[in-house]
Amino acid sequence: MTASRLQEPIAPDKPAAGEGANFFGRFALREILSFDPAGVREKLVPWAMKGGLAILDQGVFAGSNFVISILLARWLSPEQYGSYAVAFAIFLFILTFYQALLLEPMLVFGGSVYRNCLRGYLKALLQLHLGVSLVIVLLLGVSAGVAFKLGPASSMPSALVGVAFAAPSILLFWVLKRTFYLKLSPAPSAGAAVLYCILTMGGLAFVYKHGLLSVFSALLLMGAGSLGGSAGLLIYLKLRLSSSHDAPSVLDIGSRHWRYGRWALGANAMMWVPINLFYPLLSRFSGMAQAGELKALMNFASPMLQTCAALSSLMLPYSARVLEQRGGAGVNIVLKRMTLLCIACAVPYWVVLLLFKGPAFRMLYSGRYTEVAHLLPVVALASIAGSAFFGPSIVLRSLESPGLVFAAVTISSGVSLAVGIPLTRALGVGGAVWSIALSESLAFAAAVVLLRRKARRSLEATSTLLPLSVSD
Repeated sequence: MTASRLQEPIAPDKPAAGEGANFFGRFALREILSFDPAGVREKLVPWAMKGGLAILDQGVFAGSNFVISILLARWLSPEQYGSYAVAFAIFLFILTFYQALLLEPMLVFGGSVYRNCLRGYLKALLQLHLGVSLVIVLLLGVSAGVAFKLGPASSMPSALVGVAFAAPSILLFWVLKRTFYLKLSPAPSAGAAVLYCILTMGGLAFVYKHGLLSVFSALLLMGAGSLGGSAGLLIYLKLRLSSSHDAPSVLDIGSRHWRYGRWALGANAMMWVPINLFYPLLSRFSGMAQAGELKALMNFASPMLQTCAALSSLMLPYSARVLEQRGGAGVNIVLKRMTLLCIACAVPYWVVLLLFKGPAFRMLYSGRYTEVAHLLPVVALASIAGSAFFGPSIVLRSLESPGLVFAAVTISSGVSLAVGIPLTRALGVGGAVWSIALSESLAFAAAVVLLRRKARRSLEATSTLLPLSVSD
C-alpha cells in the first residue's frame, strides 16, 4: 500500500464538478454535528504523548552528539579536531550502508511481514548486526594500521580505532531503539537516549578534568554510552517481547533486506558525498587543522538539517494526501508550500546567526576558528539551499519517485566534485565550503526541474486519456 493511500481520508464518493460547494458544505455540517470532543481527546492525548516522546528521543540523542562536537572543538587542538571530523565522516559513510540494508528495511518489514514474530525477527537482526560489526572492525583495524604506517605521530590511527569500537555500539543502539517504533511505546527509547546523554556527557567532563581527553577517548565514550543504553533496552525487550514459535531464519531476513535495501545503497552513498567527502580531501590537501575548521563551520548548519529532517516526516503525509486529491495539477501548489516552509525555517535562523557570528564563534568555540568566520555566509547559502531541497524531495517521494531524488543528488554531487576537488586543493576550506554550496544549490535546481518534467508528463498523459473516458 502506498504512502498516499495510507493517508487517504475516509470520505464519501467524490461529488460531481457542479455540486462541489454544496457537497462540502453538507459534509462540513455533518462533521460539526457529529463532533465528539471526548472521543477526539481520547485519541489525541495518547498520540500527542507518543509524538512528544519520539521528539524527545530524537532530540536528546542528536542534541548530545551536537554538544559533544562543540565541546571537542573547544577542548581539542585543531589537528585533533580535524581527525575527529574525518573519523565522524567515515562513521557516517558506514551508516549509509547500514541504514540501507538494516535500519530502513527493519521499519518496513518489522511492521508488516514480521510483526507477529518480532522477538525472533529482532534476534535474527542482532545476528546480522554481529556479522556486519565484525566486518566494520576488520576494515577499520586495517585502515588504522595503514594510517599508522603513513603517519605514526598523527591522531588519525587512534581515531580510526575509536570508530571501530564506537560504530558497532552506536548502530546496535539504533537497531534497539527502532524496535520500539514498530510495536511498543517510544518511552523506553527516550529513556535510553537520556541515559546515553548522561553517560557520554558525564564521561566527557571526567576525562577532560583529568587531562585524558582525545579523539579516541571521546569516541570510546560515545560507544560506551550506546552500550549502556542498549543494555537497558535489551533487558526491557526481553521482559516485554513474547517468544515466537515461527521465528524467521537469518537467511530469509538477510535476503529480504538485501532485495529491499540494495536500491537505496547508491542513493545513500551519493547523499553522503557533497559534505562529508571534503573532510578527508582537506586533510589530504591542507592538513587535519583545516578539516577541523570545516567541521567547526558546518556545525552551525546541523540544527537546520535536523529541523528540516523532522519536518519532512510531518509534511510527507500531507503532500501525499494533497497530490492524491488533486493529481498532477497540485504539484506546483505543494512544491511552493513545502519549499517555502523549509526556507521560512532556515532564513530567520541564519539572519540572526550572521548578525551575531562573532559572539557565536566566541561563545561556542571559546575564541577559536575565528579565522574562518568570514565563510559563514557561504555556509548559510549552502544550508538554505539544502533546506529548500527538502521541498521538491518531499513531493517526489509523495509521487513515489525516489529514483528522481537520487538522480538530482547524483547530478549535483558529480558537478560539485568535478569543480570542488581542484577548488579545495587551491583554496582550502574556502574552496570546500563554496563547493558544498554549489552542490546543495544544484541539487535543489535539479530536483525542481525533474519534478516539473514528471508533473508535465503526468498532465499530458491525463489529457490524452480524458477524451477516451468521455467518449466511453
